Amino acid sequence: MKDWIEQLAIPDWLQTLLWVIGIVIIIRLAFIFLIRGIQKSKQDKDNKYKTRKILDATSYVVILLALLIAYSKNLGGISVALGVAGAGIAFALQEVIASVAGWLALMFGNFYRTGDRVQLGGIKGDVIDIGVLRTTLMETGQWVDGDLYNGRIVRVANSFVFKEPVFNYSGDFPFLWDEIKVPIQYGSDYLMAKSLLEKIANDHVAKNAEEGKRVWNLMVKKYLIEDARLEPMVSLIANDNWVEYTIRYVVDYKRRRATKNELFMAILRDVAATNGKVKFGSATFEMVGVPEIQVNLKNK
Repeated sequence: MKDWIEQLAIPDWLQTLLWVIGIVIIIRLAFIFLIRGIQKSKQDKDNKYKTRKILDATSYVVILLALLIAYSKNLGGISVALGVAGAGIAFALQEVIASVAGWLALMFGNFYRTGDRVQLGGIKGDVIDIGVLRTTLMETGQWVDGDLYNGRIVRVANSFVFKEPVFNYSGDFPFLWDEIKVPIQYGSDYLMAKSLLEKIANDHVAKNAEEGKRVWNLMVKKYLIEDARLEPMVSLIANDNWVEYTIRYVVDYKRRRATKNELFMAILRDVAATNGKVKFGSATFEMVGVPEIQVNLKNK
């Protein structure tokens, strides 16, 4: 092979270039086959994603090493210059270096995974991709009420994980505690109102507590955290205008809005069925005094 190349009288620089191109193609093909094999395996979706990302990044590192080996003779003369410029390059690329370090932390530190709902610096959304430099989110909220997508895709530098808190809505415990408040008019049947709300909560959200309890038990074993009540509960306070009942419950982080809709529909239906024994409260104003009004009538 070498004699054949010499007979063609190919310049040394072209021989090196052809060698590099061949190595790059072989490396990429090898890693593509590895990634396809991983995709066909029986691993869970998250592990497949992480493995694919790590293999993809590793392939570029191997290619870089191959380039350094191929052009090692030419690098000898500029090694001193690179050493002097290294500090300046490191300073200029500190954000890039921090983002790569953040990517490594995300891959192995369990901050969040693809599919998790997170909040990064006031930006809330679902993680749809974790790149070497940036995390891509499908944003929720902003001008859209509730936890619904608004259509914007946001990319956040991975270095963010070292600078600000990371709020994960669906990490080890994919449930949230949520509350709704129901104002009931003074003079209503308070015991009936509480019984009615407890029944509605048990019918619609008690099933979440059963699944949540299983996950919570794993949390108690993993972290130094006390046990918590997951069953729905109803409490009340009396304020100036009405008696306010609060329904507290756990809900799947993706079903907060839908669950509130179900609960309010059931509350409206069942309160109407009490035939006035339970009434919703509303803001009222009491007139405590009226100034005197003098009217003079003159006959024409």
